[in-house]
Amino acid sequence: MPLDPRTPLLVGVAAACQREDDPEKALEPVALMARALERAGKDAGRPGLLARADAIRVPAGLWSYRDPGRWLAERLGAIQARTSLAEVGVLQTTLFAGAARDIAEGHADVVLVAGGEARYREQCARRAGVAAKLSEQPEAVEPAERLVPEGEIVSAHEIRAGLGAPVSQFALLENALRGADGTSVDAHRDAVAELWAAQSRIAARNPDAWSREPLDPKAIRDPGDGNRMLAFPYTKRHASQWNVDQAAGLVFCSLETARALGIPRERWLFPHAVAESNQMRVLSERPALHRSPGFARAGERALERAGIGLDEVDHLELYSCFPSAVRIQLRELGIAPDRPVSVTGGMAFAGGPLNNFVLQSQVCMTRVLRADPGGVGMVTCVSGMMTKQGLGLWSTEPGPRPFAFDDVSRSVARQVETVPVADTAAGEATIASYTVLHDAPEPRTVVLADLDRGGRAVLSDSDPRLALLAYNRGPAVVRASLARGEDPGNGFADKVLGAAE
Repeated sequence: MPLDPRTPLLVGVAAACQREDDPEKALEPVALMARALERAGKDAGRPGLLARADAIRVPAGLWSYRDPGRWLAERLGAIQARTSLAEVGVLQTTLFAGAARDIAEGHADVVLVAGGEARYREQCARRAGVAAKLSEQPEAVEPAERLVPEGEIVSAHEIRAGLGAPVSQFALLENALRGADGTSVDAHRDAVAELWAAQSRIAARNPDAWSREPLDPKAIRDPGDGNRMLAFPYTKRHASQWNVDQAAGLVFCSLETARALGIPRERWLFPHAVAESNQMRVLSERPALHRSPGFARAGERALERAGIGLDEVDHLELYSCFPSAVRIQLRELGIAPDRPVSVTGGMAFAGGPLNNFVLQSQVCMTRVLRADPGGVGMVTCVSGMMTKQGLGLWSTEPGPRPFAFDDVSRSVARQVETVPVADTAAGEATIASYTVLHDAPEPRTVVLADLDRGGRAVLSDSDPRLALLAYNRGPAVVRASLARGEDPGNGFADKVLGAAE
């Protein structure tokens, strides 16, 4: 059956990585993006394709550019391009799906997607006592389109308990997984460390990875020099490495444009389907902390749209900010735990520029699929604290159906209720999950407690005895009679310790 001329293709990809210790010589983020796009144009075999761009989409980062897409359009000679900036909290799969959909619907022939960070450059500048300068744009400059997430990612209850940092919340998810599986603390920590050691071995083979040193599981599992404990059970080596100078560029175009310009067939990659859940629910309000209904539904829908089963997916790149993100995806998508979960080596080792990693992983997956013609690759995305979930399916061969993009948020919202979080806690409760934070001189234990009378409490206590219990046994196995009072942490440690005796 002849293909529709409007069929979207990904025809050029490239990454840019720099390790320049002199901040005066190091490229700023938008310059790294431009370098990546220029390389992507060469990868497509038609560098002039960039100047034909109808749209340039950029995920926002830690930088302060008003409209980096406009800067890129001027640099690449695509002054006609419509620019789009996606704020943090918008899935990067949204950018891919938007590019493909605009092409399929005839709104664009060529779409560029680029993103990047230069946090390593900033670190070097701070050490040198100088400013890491960024290009400035007039105040009147604004992107033609700004994508903004709806809803909160972190609640006031969570912020008061010290759960503002992603590592603290993903550690809560990790301990909830252990509780659901009934695994001992030591066995659980061993399994998580082995999962991440396998990631480091994959990164060692990735030429674009930030860290290419394969690590022993013990070097990840246990705190030590250069590997401090962040939020139990996570050490620094479990965490996404965002202090990197990395960028990625992707070039999408229509089938008719690719044919007209003579872009070699071996460069083509077909997006089969993208599905997302953008349903917003903060972590403390989720009934089952170890589950992600959004991933289950998005995976089911994308596979259905692509007309394939999970056993026909040959290569995986599961979003990997922390181990719990990967482990929850394995559970929800029905992926066997012994399968390789990445082609990049993951965000702890390949590098995790804040709002750009999925662009990096898409570059790597494209190369893997070109080397395996006909194979199918799955690239997933997470935003927030496992808050939003996205998934894309790709191949060098067209699917049996046209490209499809689905937002399954409403379906997910109907499936899961919200647990109310109480301002104060009193009465009997069961510990749903916990972590021990190491962001202050004294470790602090944070607990999510399910109250017998209904609802949930977010509790925090700096009692060192409670932290020791968490390290060795985990308060998830005990029940507690919580104290009454305006302060949710009042008497909290004594009650949990008493229940554990």
